Amino acid sequence: MKLIDTLQDEHVLIDQMLGSLRTYVGGLVNGTADPDDGGRFAAFFTEFAGHFHHDREEGVFFEALVTEAELPGDRGPLYAVAHEHAEMGGWLREMTPLLEQRPQSEDDRVRLEALAIRYSHALWRHIDAENSVLYPEGAERLYRCGIRELPDRPMNDAEAAAREAGAALLLRYPPVEDVTFTRGDGCFMCRAYGETCDGFEAEWWTELEWEDEGDLSD
Repeated sequence: MKLIDTLQDEHVLIDQMLGSLRTYVGGLVNGTADPDDGGRFAAFFTEFAGHFHHDREEGVFFEALVTEAELPGDRGPLYAVAHEHAEMGGWLREMTPLLEQRPQSEDDRVRLEALAIRYSHALWRHIDAENSVLYPEGAERLYRCGIRELPDRPMNDAEAAAREAGAALLLRYPPVEDVTFTRGDGCFMCRAYGETCDGFEAEWWTELEWEDEGDLSD
């Protein structure tokens, strides 16, 4: 499915930009990064990752899963992922003013670094959950309903500019790898698991699928 492939390709860039953001924040705190670049980072995550990427996930892919595959949108994986989109958007809005100027106090430096860590960890884990569970399982259910392709749209000017600026920022601030953070595939690694979602098997599987699973385990 071309849209899913495109969304996964976008995840690669967003993933790298999170590491670049962490490099930038470290430089901003110690006085070596350009404060003007903070607005460019905020624009990338707001316009490209948010308005372009997340908009198509929710408005096209999720909508098809609800209307065509008849999966619930008010609970389970779709609700959990949309909830995380909104939650991370709030953290980004909180972080943006701090990104756009050199921190003037120790409290500001501590707050900015904490927000950048929380945001990057959450979005990295979110990407892993979508790539390993939501995308393949959702695409499979659409295939069963005869849906082979989904519509897409081009970037608008603001989204394209944010994407282009992001590519330049990656060169200026090489992504850092957070060795303290554990990543992985599957529902158990998703931070929503056990909180707003019980996993795709519990939330999406039909009685027939559970019976088939039982037969295979015999």
